[in-house]
Amino acid sequence: MGKTFERLDEKLISFIEKQPMFFVATAPLSADGHVNVSPKGYDSFRVIDDMTVAWLDLGGSGIETMAHLKENGRITIMFCAFEGAPNILRLYGEGETVTFDDARFPELLALFPDFKKARSIVLVKLERIQDSCGWSVPFMDFKGERDQLRRTWDHRYETMDDVEGFIRQRNARSIDGLPAFED
Repeated sequence: MGKTFERLDEKLISFIEKQPMFFVATAPLSADGHVNVSPKGYDSFRVIDDMTVAWLDLGGSGIETMAHLKENGRITIMFCAFEGAPNILRLYGEGETVTFDDARFPELLALFPDFKKARSIVLVKLERIQDSCGWSVPFMDFKGERDQLRRTWDHRYETMDDVEGFIRQRNARSIDGLPAFED
């Protein structure tokens, strides 16, 4: 049986910081909508305080997370230990996306000094923190990060105006038709 924590403590934060990837899950309110689970990598996760976390959203082929958060705010973030002691940590919370047109965006982007542009920063107020055994999670060796997404952001989108144009043109709605940005 997993253990529930009142807040992120030093041990949990240390575990989070050691993981080279995490998973983000969201879902629309509609019963026939698509649940979305996305793997995330890079140095793109920050603990803001013991009940608030943030991750850098560089985007991708869809915009499900942003659309789901806009609709209902529900989000789960999961970390798995692929080396060392078996452990899974889930952070449940209420998320919001802070986009380039939000006054908080520059300050939050500064938390990720290796990145100059992003689609958004996702802020999550934690409501439940729970671990569980990771006995079925395999041991895996981390060989390095893939660079395709980073190269795309560094070269295709020279300015935040380029990012905004791409998102509004090709990434404005989820696969279920939910808006991710104001129309």
